[in-house]
Amino acid sequence: MLKPQVHHQTSSIGTLLPLHRPFLHGTATVPSSLPIISSNLKLSSFNKTKKNGKRVAFFSGNIRASIAGASTDKAIKVKAVVTVNPTVGGILTNLGLDRGLDDIKDLLGQTLLLELVSAQLDRKTGLEKETIQGYAHRVKGDKTEAKYEAEFTIPVDFGEVGAVLVENEHHKEMFLHNIVLDGFPNGPVDVNCESWVHSKYDNPQKRVFFTNKSYLPSNTPSGLRRLREEELVILRGNGQGERKTFERIYDYDVYNDLGDPDTNPSKKRPVLGGKEFKYPRRCRTGRERCKTDPNSEVRSSSVYVPRDECFSEVKQLTFSAKTVYSVLHAVLPSLETAFVDADLGFPYFTAIDQLFNEGINLPALQKQGFWRDLLPRLLKAISDGSESLLRFETPETMDRDKFFWFRDEEFARQTLAGLNPYSLQLVTEWPLKSKLDPEIYGPAESAITTEMIEREIKGFMSVEEAIKQKKLFILDYHDLLLPYVKKVRELKGTTLYGSRTLFFLNPDDTLRPLAIELTRPLINGKPQWKEVFTPSWHSTSVWLWRLAKAHVLAHDGGYHQLVSHWLRTHCCTEPYIIATNRQLSRMHPIYRLLHPHFRYTMEINALAREALINSEGIIETSFTPGKYSMEVSAVAYDLQWRFDYQALPADLISRGLAVEDPSAPHGLWLTIQDYPFANDGLLLWDALKQWFTDYVNHYYPDASCVESDKELQAWWTEIRTVGHADKKDEPWWPVLKTPEDLIHIITTMAWVASGHHAAVNFGQYAYGGYFPNRPTIARIKMPTEDEDEELWKFFSAKPEVLLLQCFPSQIQATRVMAILDVLSNHSPDEEYLGDKTEPAWNEIPAIKGAFERFNGRLKEIEGKIDERNGDKCFKNRTGVGILPYELLKPFSESGVTGKGVPYSISI
Repeated sequence: MLKPQVHHQTSSIGTLLPLHRPFLHGTATVPSSLPIISSNLKLSSFNKTKKNGKRVAFFSGNIRASIAGASTDKAIKVKAVVTVNPTVGGILTNLGLDRGLDDIKDLLGQTLLLELVSAQLDRKTGLEKETIQGYAHRVKGDKTEAKYEAEFTIPVDFGEVGAVLVENEHHKEMFLHNIVLDGFPNGPVDVNCESWVHSKYDNPQKRVFFTNKSYLPSNTPSGLRRLREEELVILRGNGQGERKTFERIYDYDVYNDLGDPDTNPSKKRPVLGGKEFKYPRRCRTGRERCKTDPNSEVRSSSVYVPRDECFSEVKQLTFSAKTVYSVLHAVLPSLETAFVDADLGFPYFTAIDQLFNEGINLPALQKQGFWRDLLPRLLKAISDGSESLLRFETPETMDRDKFFWFRDEEFARQTLAGLNPYSLQLVTEWPLKSKLDPEIYGPAESAITTEMIEREIKGFMSVEEAIKQKKLFILDYHDLLLPYVKKVRELKGTTLYGSRTLFFLNPDDTLRPLAIELTRPLINGKPQWKEVFTPSWHSTSVWLWRLAKAHVLAHDGGYHQLVSHWLRTHCCTEPYIIATNRQLSRMHPIYRLLHPHFRYTMEINALAREALINSEGIIETSFTPGKYSMEVSAVAYDLQWRFDYQALPADLISRGLAVEDPSAPHGLWLTIQDYPFANDGLLLWDALKQWFTDYVNHYYPDASCVESDKELQAWWTEIRTVGHADKKDEPWWPVLKTPEDLIHIITTMAWVASGHHAAVNFGQYAYGGYFPNRPTIARIKMPTEDEDEELWKFFSAKPEVLLLQCFPSQIQATRVMAILDVLSNHSPDEEYLGDKTEPAWNEIPAIKGAFERFNGRLKEIEGKIDERNGDKCFKNRTGVGILPYELLKPFSESGVTGKGVPYSISI
């Protein structure tokens, strides 16, 4: 019969960093003075070893641990209850030898080795006190969680427990939810874990979990200081080798894994990050370099992210990661086989309607029932089971008004209340003029003239008066896209222009489209071509206007995905997450404040690099500007991105949509008063900032506390100089010297992860599901660009067919629709802004009260938004057939709802 394993000696908390196995990850070096211990175990029913007059005893029967040699008549009996969430993978797949050995460990009561760490040093020796060890044994469990218990006898002079060291004796990792230590006179001690604990057979390093009390570095209890510093050393790693799935290493790298040149030279892509293309940094994986391009990293079937950044297994099994993955790897390949001609467009508008009414027959999917369970909105059952039916839900916009996409007023309204409310700018200079080199791109002056605009706004005012009264607005993709026109036109099945679209603000605060200018630069010996299209009552001009709108919408759709969405939220947030984990301890109050806003973002970003923004991925094959999409994203980062402009008030001011006014609500006077995104966004911004103000002021009563916080200062320095290294010398970076500085910085980060992302993500299916409303790519040039008699003749005879040919192909459209349906979904385990408190926030009544006030303000915002959506005075969010603006309503049920603001960028 096997006997229980026990340690021969009491353990010092130096066991956190065993140096008999070298560090594998990160940038930091390990002090040579750190203690070394052996992890060897011997079999014995009972063993005890004296050390400094103390000893640790293990009993296999009742699993109790005590310090011998100390008086126990005044000792405290404490029970530890550990809650573990079983791994889904473990339930389904762990049927081999390791599973049997782990079951034996459970029977022997040796699943988890716990060590209680005193928060205080020994008064007599000035050294760390010996830890108290005990094995936790399983007492109950089901499919959702398991409970493990251990009993400890703690002498009264041990002091407050500040941390628990955990060693997983199983061969498989396990997810620790929390540890509760019960029996202390002042009540239970809570240790929130929410972390994967690796097997000791994968890595002998023990995990440290601090209690829920938060401390600034200078206030760290003496018995925890070394642990605090060493845990950060582990998380930084040493920057060497390829990362392993169980590791928790946070390090930086450039975007050099989007291409796949070893598979095909055409899949080579430039490195984003560095001198040629400035870009934020991503998480380092350490994979090998490509054979054909040493600057590129080899792609793999799965992309490393630190273990605790991965989706929870509930989220994986029920929705997000698995759903996205299944669409990418099962549905889309099957969809592509259903279309014989990848370039074939829709022959009639009724054929588009059939996607929602009749659907598309797909070849049978493997694990058909599994996919249907995972994708109930998309995959419908077919009676004989030999095929699957891909049938899309009718978007709510289309359901309310079948012709919504056709109307000019809706085209304009969506710049304020649609999917991309971040691009509209105030016109402040006239005439419009390009900043590009005229020797390369042609004359800089716009073809939009004063006479054209005054003809459109005749009876209202002159252009000069319109600019003075802040009535002219623009969508300007001219200078950003024009340098890529020649390159994109060399690609198959697409075209490109630089574009400008002008709008006039009506007296009722609605926008009226005035003109669209499309420009082709000097190209292939041809002179620059530019033409202005305006709304008209003549059939030829009407159809030219519709075609021009399709091009502008493709530009706006590409910019939305690449800049407003991917770059400004997903991509720019990843360096904040990496720096937060490398420089702020888990017990730091700012770490605990920001952590909910960073949940799952790195995993969804890794998935994007795997199949969305990679070479020949969804973005390149279906969006403007094709294979140059990520380059354009990098150019936008270089030319447009500033940290200070990511704060909502600063963003609005920078685009001319607001001016500072202390007497106005939120301290801003909006240029367009009925601007649903800004109206609702500022409510959220203020609530978030007030919550952060209450929180920060509790821990940082004055500026000296901020300036002396070495972890905080290192965190902000690393974000600026490493995470966003290509912009480290910019003068606009905020300083971090006062509590007010800190409040503004972290409110900006949290806003980007919550409100900004919600505004540009969860309406994707509502506004993009019926793709004529937001075509992702334009495939043919304007019929007026060249003297092409055949094209003009076809346009004159069948303008509707030419418009359909300009829209995405059938495979492009349905591929994007399937992705947008998934990305617009809320997971069943979504965590909404201000809905649930973090355990650490409950430790201090003042913080708990501040959060409750935050939650109350968010509920008030829900009611305020409902009230606005019922007020007929707000014409940009109400009216016949108009979809109410709910994207910034804080809470939502699961599914495609068009509302709900999660804490983080989790999809």
